[in-house]
Amino acid sequence: MPPETDRDALYLRHMLECIDRIDEYSGGSEAHFKVSRMVQDATIRNLQTLAESSQRLSEIARSRAPGVPWRAIAGFRNILVHDHLGIDPEVIWRVVANDLPALRAALSRLEQDIRPMGVPPARPQ
Repeated sequence: MPPETDRDALYLRHMLECIDRIDEYSGGSEAHFKVSRMVQDATIRNLQTLAESSQRLSEIARSRAPGVPWRAIAGFRNILVHDHLGIDPEVIWRVVANDLPALRAALSRLEQDIRPMGVPPARPQ
């Protein structure tokens, strides 16, 4: 596998792990998310990390998933990192509930696409 593909596979796995952690922490429950600042903080941190990893994917990898809003993800990361007082938990939950499932599906397809034959996925599909 070319080094760029290795790196892309690593970042894709990492992004999918961030989504898994967010699901684990929130339990898929808006109520649980809203009552726990710790869950909110952990969710925001994993969204930051996910978005940062998305910026480190090669242009080739990103071009293989044109439906993913790569620029919006980068912009969202900037808000999470730099606008601490402007972060609205309602908006964060909407992202988790409405955007992460489609992103997970797209990242999983992209991971499958770039992973060489015979190498198992980083996590169960």
